[in-house]
Amino acid sequence: SLSLLIVSSMILAISGLSIQVVRESSSFSFVIAIDTSGSMKADDFYPDRATVAKQTAIDFVDEAPIGARIGIVSFSGSAYIEQEISEDKVEIKNSINNIKIEDLGGTDLYEATITSTNLLENEENKAIVLLSDGQINVGKIDDIIAYAQRRDITIHTIAIGTKEGGQTPYAISKLDEDSLKSISYNTGGNYFLAENEETLSKAFSDILKLTKENVTIKLSDYLILIAISL
Repeated sequence: SLSLLIVSSMILAISGLSIQVVRESSSFSFVIAIDTSGSMKADDFYPDRATVAKQTAIDFVDEAPIGARIGIVSFSGSAYIEQEISEDKVEIKNSINNIKIEDLGGTDLYEATITSTNLLENEENKAIVLLSDGQINVGKIDDIIAYAQRRDITIHTIAIGTKEGGQTPYAISKLDEDSLKSISYNTGGNYFLAENEETLSKAFSDILKLTKENVTIKLSDYLILIAISL
């Protein structure tokens, strides 16, 4: 009967019933740092670099395993925390969608690295996923690399742009691959060019480095909800 189901659910909930399943996992916690400087309005990616960068970030969140811990930082002349470290994929993707691109302003990757590192302070294994065209005009590459190395931060870079460049509201902007390659190479990360979905899917797999692990899922909260619903 219905009463028996309710009582059974409550008893099992109180008992602390749990199950163990095997699922994909990543040992890293990530901050996705998205370039929001004016050069990201360039049209060499359709409809522009900024739109592709945001969609790439959302795709990364979608491909991350359940329970992955991800934060979001945007940066131009300054860096801003758009989302604290979270496991809530809906919340993370909403924060990405709400990011606005600056009309002008510099590209301060050094501050972006510091802000991202601070977000990851209490995480065990830390990595930054940087989406940018590499047009860094505030700070020095060497300082960024030295800072990341001192704090054992891995930086993966995903290039958004082309060598031929694209038109922005104020000038032609070209991809600076060398800066992005230098950052990833010297911090133990990987460099990728966002050419197509296949390339990006491979990039996500390499960055996430998914492994199989046993995960214990506590059923108490679910059983209580079932009992309440009944």
